Amino acid sequence: MRQDYFFNKYLFEYLTFLKDIKNLSINSIKAYERDILKFRDFIVLNKVEKLLDISEEICTSWIGSLYSENISSRSIQRHLSSIKGMFKYLQKNNLVSSSPFELIAGPKAEKKLPETLTPEQINRLLDFKPSSPIEIRDLAIIELMYSSGLRVSETANVNINDFEEGKKFLRVLGKGSKTRLVPLGRFAISAIENWLEERRKITNMDDALFVNNAGGRLTTRSIQLRLKRLAIKQGLPPINPHMLRHSFATHMLESSGDLRSIQELLGHSSLSTTQIYTNLDYQYLVKIYDESHPRAKK
Repeated sequence: MRQDYFFNKYLFEYLTFLKDIKNLSINSIKAYERDILKFRDFIVLNKVEKLLDISEEICTSWIGSLYSENISSRSIQRHLSSIKGMFKYLQKNNLVSSSPFELIAGPKAEKKLPETLTPEQINRLLDFKPSSPIEIRDLAIIELMYSSGLRVSETANVNINDFEEGKKFLRVLGKGSKTRLVPLGRFAISAIENWLEERRKITNMDDALFVNNAGGRLTTRSIQLRLKRLAIKQGLPPINPHMLRHSFATHMLESSGDLRSIQELLGHSSLSTTQIYTNLDYQYLVKIYDESHPRAKK
């Protein structure tokens, strides 16, 4: 690497600016330098000999090279932010008329994959004999959430009159006040019917499906706590309601491969546009459900 390489001068000026004007810490400046040196090494390899020769195409190729090194999206975003900052400085000082990175967007941050339970863990969770009305209710809650992929808020908001066709379907009010119809598995139907018998002894109100000992609607927080306690009682690590929803989706996808139907069942907001073009037959959903869901199989 030549000491007189043109880029080194601009890099030195920018790092001095970060130190003297921006008052950044030594560690921060070193981090910027490391990221920008990655870009410098790339343009050296590509025989770039002056600032104006740094094109958008070269910048895009550099981003591609970072991907090829299996660098994480978060790190690539940081590299890009560092070099964009330098070119913004160069532009403000009239050393370049525009930044070649101006129209280059960084990768989206990688989303952490949701935690799921194995079918064996699900069976272990549900393999208990309720010894009280409250546990009968809890079993119905878990069967319903895993059976249909409901959010905890949707579960808490279920009313008795939301069932259709003899409890084969449940009408769910999801995010954005969007309603969807989801099929129920036979285990969920059985557990709910058992709970309804106990519920009649607590209240004769026909609103909330899941109530506490005083007859009031069960809160989302109560559902979360009951699920956590039951999981520990069954020898499992603490479980949250969203893990049941993710497990529902994962197990259905593994069995059917039908992502479109699973999105419909989950009521994802991203599906709302798709629904304009695709009218999915609910009987087809039932078929996919019966063939794929572990808790629906005979």
